[in-house]
Amino acid sequence: MDTARDHPEPWQPESWQSRIATQIPAYGDAARLRAVLQDLARLPPLVTSWEIEALKEQIAAAQQGRAFVLQGGDCAETFDDCTSDSIVQKLKILLQMSVVIIAGLKRPVVRVGRMAGQYAKPRSEDRESRDGQELPSYRGDLVNRSPFTPADREPDPTLMLRGYERAALTLNFVRSLIDGGFADLHHPENWDLAWVSHSPLADRYRDVVRKVADGLDFFESLTGSKIHEARRVDFFASHEGLNLYYEQAQARFLKHRSRWYDLTTHYPWIGARTCTPDSAHVEFFRGVANPIGIKIGPGTTPAALRALLARLNPRNEPGRLTLIHRLGSTRIEEKLPEFIETVRQAGSLVLWMCDPMHGNTEVTQSGLKTRRFDRILAELEAATRIHAAQGTHLGGVHLELTGEHVTECVGGARGLTENDLHSAYRTQVDPRLNYEQAMEIAMRIADRGSHGA
Repeated sequence: MDTARDHPEPWQPESWQSRIATQIPAYGDAARLRAVLQDLARLPPLVTSWEIEALKEQIAAAQQGRAFVLQGGDCAETFDDCTSDSIVQKLKILLQMSVVIIAGLKRPVVRVGRMAGQYAKPRSEDRESRDGQELPSYRGDLVNRSPFTPADREPDPTLMLRGYERAALTLNFVRSLIDGGFADLHHPENWDLAWVSHSPLADRYRDVVRKVADGLDFFESLTGSKIHEARRVDFFASHEGLNLYYEQAQARFLKHRSRWYDLTTHYPWIGARTCTPDSAHVEFFRGVANPIGIKIGPGTTPAALRALLARLNPRNEPGRLTLIHRLGSTRIEEKLPEFIETVRQAGSLVLWMCDPMHGNTEVTQSGLKTRRFDRILAELEAATRIHAAQGTHLGGVHLELTGEHVTECVGGARGLTENDLHSAYRTQVDPRLNYEQAMEIAMRIADRGSHGA
């Protein structure tokens, strides 16, 4: 059925423009914007409905505790990072983490990258001031440019075309790697990054690798695949559906399914700043058939959550909705049980996913944004415990991470301190887990399986 027909209000891809729209760039040249949107609408879609529906089925399995969703990647991609090395490193870390989690939880892992479209970022302020000059805030490469000049900070609609091209290049390379056997579970040792030998966790990781390479029986029993079929894995793309002009241009009505799809990505999510029930973003995403994530935080009320559930999934379709709670280690004990009870009373099917990153951001005395690894871990462990106590499944984790040896989050196995941050602090927006910290998170998740969680 057409998703839009399940609602009393008519829906079209541009319906969002009549709603309250925040975090949307103000393009000065309307004719140029229209021309770009027309070009985008003519271009081939970045993903297919077959891939989207396959992902939805896997998310539905995770809702029932039969799979686990690992979603991770950069806080914000840049066009300059669209290189083979950068893409390979992102793919490697997610594959390595997934092997560890599969070995521990004894269930399939759904791999989702924050990539091939994570080019727009929400901002707290519309404008930024430096040395007495005020200009529009940098909103990601999909919208404007980072140098602090009037020309660079002016929203440029042609950047959406460049973002589409970079996303297409990224997805093409990822698919080629996977089709070529890069993700072969028979040889996970090939995924090691060059400096893995320096990690205090290296011996434990290699022990997991040996166990996976020596016997794929657990994989075969869980998936029903023959061992020779384990050379290929599914990999899906996701991004925050922030710039609705970009999303609108690639919304397609598919006659063979009688539904609209957002074909910029498999798995868009609505951010905490744009997820009020009457927002333009909720209006757009209610009309497409993709699985949708919703970021919910301490400010989300039970009434707002009930309205979001009803508006975005009125038919209670399995695999449709993911609630990504981002509460912080000091608020999760208070807020998460309330969210769980609200969903239970509504009778809604959701995937519960923990984002332990965004609620634990702080600023150091030197002015750098960072996150403390012990707080990230504390929130994730609290989420696991609370869901178990409430009789629900923590079915996924949402992380900002990189396969590079950055120093942006303090703590972890190597014990990074605030003094270490300056040595390799590379993010343009939010701090990310580095390779070692990400692998430590994966091992902690895997420990849930060995402890019967």
